[in-house]
Amino acid sequence: MTQRNLALIGSIVGIALATTLAGGADHGMFYKDKTVRLIVGAPAGGGFDTYSRTLARHMAKHIPGAPTIVVENMSGAGTLVAANYTYKAAKPDGLSIGNFIGGLIIGQILGQPGIEFDARRFEWVGVPSKDNIVCAFTKASGITSVEKWMASKTPVKIGGTGRGTAPEDSPKILKAALSLPVHLVSGYKGTPDIRLAAESGELAGGCWQWESIKVTWQRGIENGDVIVVLQVTSKPLPDLPGVPLAVSFAKTEEARGLIQIGIQDQGAITRLYALPPGTPKERTQILRKAFVNTLKDRDFIADAKKARLDIAPTPGEELERIVNDLFGLDSNSLTKLKEALK
Repeated sequence: MTQRNLALIGSIVGIALATTLAGGADHGMFYKDKTVRLIVGAPAGGGFDTYSRTLARHMAKHIPGAPTIVVENMSGAGTLVAANYTYKAAKPDGLSIGNFIGGLIIGQILGQPGIEFDARRFEWVGVPSKDNIVCAFTKASGITSVEKWMASKTPVKIGGTGRGTAPEDSPKILKAALSLPVHLVSGYKGTPDIRLAAESGELAGGCWQWESIKVTWQRGIENGDVIVVLQVTSKPLPDLPGVPLAVSFAKTEEARGLIQIGIQDQGAITRLYALPPGTPKERTQILRKAFVNTLKDRDFIADAKKARLDIAPTPGEELERIVNDLFGLDSNSLTKLKEALK
């Protein structure tokens, strides 16, 4: 082997070694002494906030360098403010994680005003739990069963939190699919405000995630002041024996399909966590791995159990696939969904 060839091989090995060391430094040392912002698109006190604060207490130890993780609530427009911020304004350096509602992805596909992102460009971290939508009303409202809801002579007042969110879209879809009498009162900042409005008599109740309702409205449910009258799930939840399934009242395949696409399928990606477009792939992988490992962490599981949080994670790679599949929905399904949500 000539001296020139030896020198060339030496240069290649040197470059490879330098690249490996640089990558290793980024993997092992980038997050040391850093602060990671977890930007929650919902106000404090709701289900999104509870999940995120529980994650924040345990996730740092699964990130090399053990950074500080802080939760910032950036509520508004049904988490759209946080989604747009994560896409447009947050630095793509792996130090900002957005937490917003997955329904906004369908919103983009349907041309929802105000959306300033392309969901296909986010770097997805994962989802901690599948959401199961239920409808709950106060006993004082008189809507103590789905039969009473159906028989109501006046539309039942239900709180909404903006397009693309479960509290807003679920009642619209149920109204279209099952002809339920619904008077949607939109504009609430989050589910805590809906609960307060229902307890004051301003609303009858609302439809959103059971995983959130059972935690944040626990006292009302336990003392009988709040009653779950309908499950919008594919199968009955163990916590809610005897509460009927919405799909059992659907009279056509079109109605059943509308409930599945518009509510049930969305539940798999509701509580998603995302990084800004352009976040370095190695940092995306670090955070994806840390997210999955946190959800397996014994201390996290114990903490989640105390907070009554369900854990059924969707990893970032799977979330990415689901999002891409949504952009492949047929035009007929999208037209029906758009009519229901208009």
